Amino acid sequence: MKSSSLIPIERIENAIYLIRGQKVMLDRDLAMLYEVTTAALNQAVRRNRERFPSDFMYQLTRSEVTQLKITNCDRFAETSRSALSTLRIHRARYRDALQRSSQ
Repeated sequence: MKSSSLIPIERIENAIYLIRGQKVMLDRDLAMLYEVTTAALNQAVRRNRERFPSDFMYQLTRSEVTQLKITNCDRFAETSRSALSTLRIHRARYRDALQRSSQ
């Protein structure tokens, strides 16, 4: 991350969605948290696939994208399907992030 300040917990919580029964973050939201471009985040993940579990990232289906846009119309008004890759959140990482944010 570029700045050393903590990310407000509300910003993290607002970027988490329940999709396929799992808590996930969209690549664009995770990139915003790390203050990098979505392309740079996806490139880093692709270049380091061996560091991530096989189910860490997946592409949303058309119906999932449609449902996200309907449910969150303001946030997804200009989002294309190709931009909606999803990065899975592991409970331990999520818990650790929340604990760091509350300190």
